[in-house]
Amino acid sequence: MRALLLLTITLQAQPPIAVVEKIAGKVGFYSATGERTSEVKVGTYPHEIVRSLDGKSLFVTDNGILWMQYAGKGGNTISIIDAAKRAKTGVIDLGEYRRPHGMAVHPHSGQIVVTIENPDGLLLVDPKERKVIRKFDVQGKSPHMVLFGPGGKRAYVSNTNSGTVASIEIATGKTTLIPMGKYPQGGVLSPDGKTIYLTNAESNKIAIIDTATDKVTGEIQTATYPNRVTITPDGKTLVYSLGQTGEGVGFADTATKRETATVALKGQPLSLTLTKDGKYAFSGIQSQGKIHVIDVAQRKIIRTITTPKDAGPDPALPLE
Repeated sequence: MRALLLLTITLQAQPPIAVVEKIAGKVGFYSATGERTSEVKVGTYPHEIVRSLDGKSLFVTDNGILWMQYAGKGGNTISIIDAAKRAKTGVIDLGEYRRPHGMAVHPHSGQIVVTIENPDGLLLVDPKERKVIRKFDVQGKSPHMVLFGPGGKRAYVSNTNSGTVASIEIATGKTTLIPMGKYPQGGVLSPDGKTIYLTNAESNKIAIIDTATDKVTGEIQTATYPNRVTITPDGKTLVYSLGQTGEGVGFADTATKRETATVALKGQPLSLTLTKDGKYAFSGIQSQGKIHVIDVAQRKIIRTITTPKDAGPDPALPLE
């Protein structure tokens, strides 16, 4: 009886999630218990999803190509979904700019930055006017993921095939390149805004960037192929997915700069997201059609959500 009560409390603590189902070209909505409650059709091969500042809208990049290393013209839209109604309300047409990938929402203006792979670059987009405001030069190849620095003054873009991060001043467009290891991908800003932690997948490490100087001040060695990273609200623990042969989720202590644990997933995760309270992580296994729910404190999988056949789940966005 006690075990059942604890399970009920745990499930109640988890939020519903919106899952980008890359292969199916949909966003699936799931309850805390893993039940699929609805779906929304978006563009071809969507890759990433973010929420608007007010939480009312979801934005999905319609990349148009399944894997970033594949050649192809790609799509040129961002789908807009009403978060409450679970319905598509329109698209943002990017015009000549194609293959949108990673996104971040400005912490004050609510404008969106989105990486593009054809041509390589970063766009500043107004979601209310549904138009492109500006294109930035990332000075590198295959811009992948993006995040804002403290106050949203700078955007940081991982140039995956160039081994650099482009630090771009939003007001002026000035770009500073920060040397990375091999195949830089996802990053996260520390709660105090002083540090960015950025994965270098093929170097098996997470780079530590000082946002005041845009210099790398250290690194954390990890298990194989870290590709996405998040951080707990207290800033003490990094939680990250380990793709390729890593097939797991890793944990690192930001004070000691050491990996402290890994959890096997028996599949190659492409994504890693965290609830606002830092209690639960979600990791998508596209090849197996599964989303694993990990208890961060216990360092273990507590639920596995199975998506429909050929859905191809990637990121799962907690709807809190």
